[in-house]
Amino acid sequence: MSTVHSLAQILGGRIGLPELLILFAIALLFFGPGKLADFGKGLGEGIRNFKGALKDNNNPAPTGGGSDQSNPPAEKK
Repeated sequence: MSTVHSLAQILGGRIGLPELLILFAIALLFFGPGKLADFGKGLGEGIRNFKGALKDNNNPAPTGGGSDQSNPPAEKK
């Protein structure tokens, strides 16, 4: 018989709040509070940018035949 089990088999396929708190505590000890704060900030900004990109994709800019006055061509010197 094999005694090697995967993490999913050990946890029964579920990760709950106690397991997440243990993982967070280990990460806090390993990386320290400063690095975890930077990681959280970066993760939050990434999620915000992703949601913004999805929002922009759902509302595409109009592609009418009119002239675009918001971005006039640059003048040549």
